[in-house]
Amino acid sequence: MSHVPASTGDSPFQSERTARDEAPQFVLPLVVRIEKAAPPARTDALETAARAVLVILGDERSVGDGEWAQLMRDWQDARIRKVVRRARGAEWRRAGELDGITVAGKAAEVRVFPPVPLDGWPKELARLQVSGTDLDDPEAPAPIDPGVPVLWLNPELDMSAGKAMAQVGHGAQLAWWELSDEQRAAWRDAGFPLAVRTAEAGRWGELTTSGLPLVRDAGFTEIAPGSCTVVAEHPALRART
Repeated sequence: MSHVPASTGDSPFQSERTARDEAPQFVLPLVVRIEKAAPPARTDALETAARAVLVILGDERSVGDGEWAQLMRDWQDARIRKVVRRARGAEWRRAGELDGITVAGKAAEVRVFPPVPLDGWPKELARLQVSGTDLDDPEAPAPIDPGVPVLWLNPELDMSAGKAMAQVGHGAQLAWWELSDEQRAAWRDAGFPLAVRTAEAGRWGELTTSGLPLVRDAGFTEIAPGSCTVVAEHPALRART
């Protein structure tokens, strides 16, 4: 099944307006900690952002009668927008005082917040930088452990780290939606293990036609409209294809 969420702060395709587009629009804010002297590795930041999305989706406050549940429903009833901003020092400390969840990777830290209206950001987050968030991998990422879900990035696209963090967050969310309650609980109880890697050029075409969850970008920032950005390969979903 192919899924078409909007990407980081983007609008949906103008020719494909649906009830989701007419609904009030919300955005899921994520803030990555990038200290000047010790920025995280790119892959670590991407994996931590994807886990942060899963953590808030699986949090008890996000479901049923939880305090964030209505906001989460309103957000998911519209386009699943995500915006990644960066913070350091006092900015990061102020962001940490807002309601949310901080998720730690190997060295990366990402704080995810309950959805906010598209034009209703808290001032502590609205002032944070969103563009130009880029990171490098000083060393090649470690081999992927067997059975770990993988979010595969399109090898033909050049995305900033901030853009890619939002895209892998979309991919993780689409995989979550496809899983049964039991499969979600197992993933959550294991701590949401996952890997983010760039697919080999020859494998990318196979992945996009595999029936696995596929993210297409609206193309209003950085890349062309309709670009396929991420394929989410969860073992439970691969078994169905």
